[in-house]
Amino acid sequence: MTPPLALDIDGTLTRPDGGIDPRVFDPLKTWNAPVIIATGKSFPYPVALCEFIGIPERVIAENGGVVLVDDEATIVGDDTAAKRVTAALDAAGYGTGRGDIDTHNRWRETELSVNRTTPLDELSDIADAHDQVVVDTGYSYHVKSPTVNKGLGLETACSMLDIDPESVVAIGDSANDVELFEVAGHAAAVANAADEAREAADYVTDSPHATGVLEVLADVRPA
Repeated sequence: MTPPLALDIDGTLTRPDGGIDPRVFDPLKTWNAPVIIATGKSFPYPVALCEFIGIPERVIAENGGVVLVDDEATIVGDDTAAKRVTAALDAAGYGTGRGDIDTHNRWRETELSVNRTTPLDELSDIADAHDQVVVDTGYSYHVKSPTVNKGLGLETACSMLDIDPESVVAIGDSANDVELFEVAGHAAAVANAADEAREAADYVTDSPHATGVLEVLADVRPA
């Protein structure tokens, strides 16, 4: 039986030089089981990716803060804390480091993405003052609720799809994929993964980025 998939985006479905690797499109479009895109990106990004791949809109966005399965969306996180942290960062003279338009946060509902040029100690102090935590994905600092993560998002998505999380194969590369790996029945870290993800995974692929994803898909797809 073909297993459901839960796939990170950045560092996982991407090429080493950035951007989605188009080689993943056809295997995911023809996958004979649910495909869930699980990312730290804001809600519209994984929804758009599903549209471009040509698969149903099944996403875990904002590190579990928002879950969409087909036409049903569930808000798991809380945007009020993110707004308070944004105000505190502005008052401290840092802002989010994302420029005036700030497409990283413009459509974000339940957390905050902060440029990694921001001093981590000071960001952590501000987050802690608002009962939030900071997760470093290697691409961005994410300020989020300590109780919300991709693992909770996967449990929510699986409940909405009426599938067992133990049946899911999860693939990722970053510290924010650890909880996803803990909930999924089988977890693979691509070869470029952070140490935390490598340690939490059941195995690490021989190849990095999307080439590693293709390696996993070939391994778990029924003959």
